Amino acid sequence: MSIPAEFRRVLAAGDPDWNPESKENANPSLVIVTGDPRQECLEVYTVEEIESIEARIEKLKAGPGKAALTAVYSSGATPATVDETGRLVLSARLRTRFGIGSEAWAVASLNKFQIWSADRYVPTDAVEADDLAVDLPEDPMELLDALEGL
Repeated sequence: MSIPAEFRRVLAAGDPDWNPESKENANPSLVIVTGDPRQECLEVYTVEEIESIEARIEKLKAGPGKAALTAVYSSGATPATVDETGRLVLSARLRTRFGIGSEAWAVASLNKFQIWSADRYVPTDAVEADDLAVDLPEDPMELLDALEGL
């Protein structure tokens, strides 16, 4: 599938080994996460972002939560590289598992982008209140206040 140019720029910036002058590292690397069985899409992370997530998981105490996160973000991860034409080749296994045919959507989602089957993704231009897991305060940015000082 063709990766949008703005996503390719982010992938390149998040790949510490990327070097457009180098024959071996001229194309940005990325990590495709497939481990969450509830997901109907692939999640694509930069190399730096997945390393950050894995470092945070390693700091957790042993237990079911750590095991689940390890399964999703480490065991369920596949390294890949964008090719010279700006495309990402998805294996037949991934295409079959996520129902990806000849058309797919690349959708930005904070620290990653998602790859959806055109048949499964429903584009929306607005978030509905019923779609949210929490009731938003009058100023939704208040939810970030908990992060102050971290």
